[in-house]
This record gives sequence, structure tokens and C-alpha cells, in this order.
Amino acid sequence: MYPFQIKDSITQKTTGLMRMQFWRKAVEDIYCNNPPHQPVAVALWRAVKRHNLSKMWFTKIIDEREKNLDDRAYRNIQELEAYAENTQSALLYLTLEMLGVKDIHADHAASHIGKAQGIVTCLRATPYHCTRRKVFLPMDICMLHGVSQEDFIRCKQEKNVRDVIYDIASQAHIHLEHVALDDYLYNIRKVDFNIFHPSLQKRNTLLPLYLYIRTWKKTY
Repeated sequence: MYPFQIKDSITQKTTGLMRMQFWRKAVEDIYCNNPPHQPVAVALWRAVKRHNLSKMWFTKIIDEREKNLDDRAYRNIQELEAYAENTQSALLYLTLEMLGVKDIHADHAASHIGKAQGIVTCLRATPYHCTRRKVFLPMDICMLHGVSQEDFIRCKQEKNVRDVIYDIASQAHIHLEHVALDDYLYNIRKVDFNIFHPSLQKRNTLLPLYLYIRTWKKTY
């Protein structure tokens, strides 16, 4: 059971903690060149050896997923973003390492894309969680619009409920705007805002990463 799948497959936190501990030890053993006899762990060990993947990202994913076993709503949007950074973005940093990409702008893009993906995942999972009488949406935004968890559980569709979703979705959009615009703005500053400079006509080297993410999300 992967760390990302544990929360939705358990009914007791204790079981989740035991499974997280398995993966924590598995990562330690992988980096000691002694992976457990488990298909995913063995495949991960091979990837680590082949691409020299950073142990830090795996540890962050496990730590964050373990904290998330508490089954409580995010206190604010920043807490949701921190979760996304340490899970979704961490996976993208590992992807960049596998691709041999070492670039601060690629890392910057991966951070924003991961945060956007985490926010979107939270939104998409909300109807499912509500059927289980659970709501994880940031409490500060819900309180701002006078919306309770019970309003979501009852599937209310009043404007203030939709305003909560709008505000959260807007934050994801802001992250994607950073990805789309940041690289160009950085480059145009480098050429003293000469919009006709030849360097601004070059292909975006991060385009494969953007396309990969969109394919992963099945959005084009």
C-alpha cells in the first residue's frame, strides 16, 4: 500500500501509522541498499540507484501523509498549500531528478504546479468525502463566508457555499499563473524589457514539464 493510498484504505489511525512506519523503514532500507521484498519497494530501490534520487523528498511525503491521518480540516489555505508542497510538489521534484533536470526555475514551476494540483485534488475529493461526513476544506475560508461543514455534508448549493469553492479554486489558479508567467517575466527583465530581444523568442525549456503535468491531470 503506497503512502498516498493509506488514508482512504483504513478505518483506524493506528493501522495507518503502522503502514506509514513500514514505508518509513522501507525508505531507510532502500538507501542502505537492502530493500524489503515488496514489488513497489524493489522498483523504488532500482529508481533510486539509477537516478540518485534524494531521500529527503520521500521522507517529506511520508511525514506529511502521516500528519494527514488525523482526519481534520485544514485550518487555512496555507496549511493546504504546505501539504501539497510536501506531497505533490515533492513528487515533481523527484520527477525532475529522474529527468536529470537541475534548474531553479524548473523547481519553482514544480512547486507551484504541485500546490495547484494539491488544491484541485482537495476540491475534487470534496463530494466523496462529504458522503463520509468529512470535510477537509480550509476552515478560514469557510468561516469567512459563514459556511459550516454541515452545509457541505448536506450538499447545499447556496452562493456562500459556491464562494468558498471559488476562493479556493482561485488560489490554485494563482499558482498556475505563476508557472505560466514567471519564466517569461524573469527573461524579459534580463534583457532590460526589450520585447524584441532574440532570447525571448526561444522555446520554453520547461514546456515538456508543463505538458507532462497536464497529461497527468488529463487536461489540455
